[in-house]
Amino acid sequence: MSGVAPTAPGQLTEEMENQIKSPVAVPEAPPDYSSHFVPGPAGPAGPPPAGLPMGYYAPQQPGAMPTYHPIGGIHPIQYQPGKYPVTNQPAPVMWMPGPAPIPNCPPGLEYLAQLDNMHVLQHFEPLELMTGYETNNRYDIKNNVDQMVYFVTEDTDDFTRNAYRSLRPFVLRVTDSMGREIMTMQRPFRCTCCCFCCPCARQELEVQCPPGVTIGFVAEHWNLCRATYSIQNQKKENIMRVRGPCATYGCGSDSVFEVNSLDGVSNIGSIIRKWNGFLSTMANADHFEIRFPLDLDVKMKAMIFGSCFLIDFMYFESTPRRSSR
Repeated sequence: MSGVAPTAPGQLTEEMENQIKSPVAVPEAPPDYSSHFVPGPAGPAGPPPAGLPMGYYAPQQPGAMPTYHPIGGIHPIQYQPGKYPVTNQPAPVMWMPGPAPIPNCPPGLEYLAQLDNMHVLQHFEPLELMTGYETNNRYDIKNNVDQMVYFVTEDTDDFTRNAYRSLRPFVLRVTDSMGREIMTMQRPFRCTCCCFCCPCARQELEVQCPPGVTIGFVAEHWNLCRATYSIQNQKKENIMRVRGPCATYGCGSDSVFEVNSLDGVSNIGSIIRKWNGFLSTMANADHFEIRFPLDLDVKMKAMIFGSCFLIDFMYFESTPRRSSR
């Protein structure tokens, strides 16, 4: 063939010699990757497998995704911040900063001295809705900027909860950010088989702060069409009154319970049960907003706070429908 110089046996071209010397072609520089991955911090560098140059590794197991490792060490691949959502990480709970101690104030009630309203958010229990099994209620107490103030948990045995349902006697424990129990609310059992106007059938709530020291009571009063309560001190002397609407369970609107003075002239605060749509009708996931003056005594604020839970159990603690065989 003309134009092609014959190659003698034993003589190899320069290109063939390079291929024989190195079975794996080594580029002069690593390829330029236009990837959205960014290298992370340098990890512990290890020697490459025998027979391969630095920066290139043997193929991985069949079916595994190949990974590129830059020259100079092993760098774990990280996702670019904001490119992919982070899952399975619960949102951090933001607590209200702890206030300084106040003279003549029960420990733990210093938070109330800085507040003129509170939000009581009951936890939604899917198991209770699906099975009808009554569980202990839990509540988050937050301020206007969505900071946790207290956490309230019910401490009632299984038999009592499921036998008496919304009429059950209960114990509610209020804890702060340190897990300390700063308040206890107790509701004794009252027989409802008697006449509805009988004093022994009226509901009552005792508020203790700190636990074991009674600061007041919330007592129900008989009324033909309204929910009426008295807020009392530790001697059971009436201090304030709470009046609810005629239609307590408002459908499609908020239910407002006004806190007034004994003569009914001045309005002190209010307990508002917010309408939450589906959750308000089908599940126990109530939302209350409590309003009171900023300069009101912290013990009276605690008593209005306690009244909210007696109202919740009496009028808004719906009993899940139990399946019958």
